[in-house]
Amino acid sequence: MIEVKNLHKSFKDAHILKGISTVFENGKTSLVIGQSGSGKTVFLKCLLGLFSPEEGSISYDGNIYSELTDDQRRNLRAEMGMVFQGSALFDSMTIQENVMFPLKMFTKQSKSEMEDRADFVLKRVNLPDAHHKMPSEASGGMQKRVAIARAIVNNPKYLFCDEPNSGLDPKTAIVIDNLIQEITDEYNITTVINSHDMNSVMEIGEKIVFLKDGLKAWEGSKETIFKTDNKIVTDFVYSSELFKKVRKMYLEERD
Repeated sequence: MIEVKNLHKSFKDAHILKGISTVFENGKTSLVIGQSGSGKTVFLKCLLGLFSPEEGSISYDGNIYSELTDDQRRNLRAEMGMVFQGSALFDSMTIQENVMFPLKMFTKQSKSEMEDRADFVLKRVNLPDAHHKMPSEASGGMQKRVAIARAIVNNPKYLFCDEPNSGLDPKTAIVIDNLIQEITDEYNITTVINSHDMNSVMEIGEKIVFLKDGLKAWEGSKETIFKTDNKIVTDFVYSSELFKKVRKMYLEERD
């Protein structure tokens, strides 16, 4: 579980995060949504420990990050998996080598142990024969699955995804959403996803945090977002024609 309390972050005169508080639970996919400039990326980087807030705290299963020693922070970092927006695979490495990279950084496993673990997670993301391909030989959807395999190779407690469906066609995006959901459930991971994709909200939004100008404007679930009268939220989500149709169908079924 990740607990965020009264988080503030500024850069010079720009106050980006303005007192955000929320909780992300184990075994749930939590989506952070909002327009560009809402503070999503800064918030995610604070969760990753890349930015230090001026006020507030972030705790991981009861351990407050700002109170950890350097060694404890390194150990915590080893428990985090990250899926970057552009997959961020190393072009000069094979897919297997990309997946093994966190193991080389954070473990003392032998080469054969790392290869076995990479083989396991590649099979888990339905890429059993991709080990020796280069990233340039993989489609966008395959690259995302490799990025997920790399993110989970070290058995993380916490999984962070930055726009995991960016650049994917709708069908492939659903596959990636479902894969993230399955892995979250299977390994009881605390998963936090930055997204602007309302399809993802409707597919896997067990918890949704909506940011607006650095503030938490709303939080709820994919079920409650259909019913909210919060104008800030509805103005954002109604920009999706699909969301309008699904919400209308949902409300008609409730009547």
